[in-house]
Amino acid sequence: MSNNSKEDWLYTISPKHKLINFNFKEIWKYKDLLFLFVKRDVITLYKQTILGPLWYLIQPLFTSIIFTLIFNKLADIPPGDGIHPFLFNLSGITAWNYFKECLVGTSDTFKKNENIFGKVYFPRVIMPMSVIVSNLLKFGIQLLVFVGFYLFFSFFTDKSNNAIPKISLIAFPILVLYMGLLGLGLGMIISSMTTKYRDLSFLVQFGVQLLMYGSAVMYPLSYFKEKLPNYYWLIEWNPIAIIIETFREMTLGIGSLDVSKLIYVTIISIVVFLIGLVIFNKTEKSFIDTI
Repeated sequence: MSNNSKEDWLYTISPKHKLINFNFKEIWKYKDLLFLFVKRDVITLYKQTILGPLWYLIQPLFTSIIFTLIFNKLADIPPGDGIHPFLFNLSGITAWNYFKECLVGTSDTFKKNENIFGKVYFPRVIMPMSVIVSNLLKFGIQLLVFVGFYLFFSFFTDKSNNAIPKISLIAFPILVLYMGLLGLGLGMIISSMTTKYRDLSFLVQFGVQLLMYGSAVMYPLSYFKEKLPNYYWLIEWNPIAIIIETFREMTLGIGSLDVSKLIYVTIISIVVFLIGLVIFNKTEKSFIDTI
């Protein structure tokens, strides 16, 4: 009996009392599984499609063209002095798409993976984390497309000469982190709620579309403030709108970079992520009984 008591156990099963449970050591132990899920998301998304990964390029390009024709040509919304409308829209869509894909991809984590969760144990948070990581690849490809068009308009046309990157561009990875935290946090909250309220999953796509129009993707914040000053606060304090406006200031040299608002975005991103993690950890213990 004494010999058994001295043995080093491989696993110890005990009740969890922590409000926020984010075990980095355990997640690192399952890092191979994380990369496997990332590989699965990348490969299977466009498996048996004709164009395959080219859809990574087609979606932002066609959306930018439509926004340019409707909002800039038809509605006559000015993108900014010396900035080509297509480049203006592509910058907003590039930043917006990463947040959107992270939010939508993690919002049905429990429902989409209920069969896996019910058969084998692994840290459940790995699943939404894999969505965030895999979307980084897509975001990187779309970012390269944006850089390509930026160079084209800068050197082969005279309509984008005023698009000058700022020194603040070195802080761009921080913006990506904010978008990932916001998408992951909101996605985990929605995913946890859909285990009981299935109809929420039908509202995600609709809600994301509404949020896009309220996030300054296709217009500058200054234009909204000029046209609808009484409702400007709705856009002014939207974290995603602040991120997109900051991204444009970093890459195109237009818009504004407000340090106080970036501090606000930092706090909101961390708080949303922690709330999502708490709700996610609480839901994972009993979701299999309600899903």
